[in-house]
Amino acid sequence: MRLATVRTAVGTSAARVDGDHFELLGFDDVGALLASGTSAAVADVIGVVPSARAVLAPVVPQPGKIICLGLNYKAHILESGRELPQYPTLFAKFREALIGPTDDIELPSEQVSEQMDWEAELVVVIGKSVRHADAREARAAIAGYTIMNDVTVRDWQRRTLEWLQGKTFEGTTPLGPVLVTSDELGDATGLQLSCRVNGEVMQEATTSDLLFTPVDIVQYASTILTLRPGDIIATGTPGGVGFARSPQVFLRAGDVVETTIEGIGTMRNVCHGCEGSK
Repeated sequence: MRLATVRTAVGTSAARVDGDHFELLGFDDVGALLASGTSAAVADVIGVVPSARAVLAPVVPQPGKIICLGLNYKAHILESGRELPQYPTLFAKFREALIGPTDDIELPSEQVSEQMDWEAELVVVIGKSVRHADAREARAAIAGYTIMNDVTVRDWQRRTLEWLQGKTFEGTTPLGPVLVTSDELGDATGLQLSCRVNGEVMQEATTSDLLFTPVDIVQYASTILTLRPGDIIATGTPGGVGFARSPQVFLRAGDVVETTIEGIGTMRNVCHGCEGSK
């Protein structure tokens, strides 16, 4: 099953994909649907929007938690000149960073930074509360998967040993286009993932290269705190990011970023420069 959050004239609505249209459900968004415990398969339909006319919000617009992993694809770890970590490298984002799958990425002014970088990522969406999960419980807690581009302000990320300030600039992080449920994607292994900038392939990998799998990550994170419906976990990015290239390449106003994961879909976002950016 494929779920989305559709923008409407009166706000947003959770929706179920049915062929060439979205069936609007009686919940404000996918996160609210998951939190209700209602099966999306039997939720009441309150309206229909043709896919060609639908404008999508972040698939979970207001997650309680946005947990992210760094250094989780072996190739990316090696290009960063690091050893394989023993434990997941966790950091967080705030929901103000999230945008929809076709929204503009907001670039900071050039006085703030000229080092905006792309990071295509598979995202786990939690479907039910879980704490101290074993592998079976972790797998059962995953509602499904979506896509994020963890657009990162590299020089701000490296101002300190903690990454937060470079990872959660407002209006920078596309999330979507849909949530694909676990009964369709299983553990999301072996999926092709890519990021294109202005049509050029910058990242291309498979989720088989993940060091810590979605189930591993849910187990680990649930040891720290309770994971709840609608929480999202970004599982890290593969090699090919801009800062690791020679010469380095960063996003500029007008650039088009396309982020694709096999079986889920594609996000297409244009970089929008604020006053003073290029």
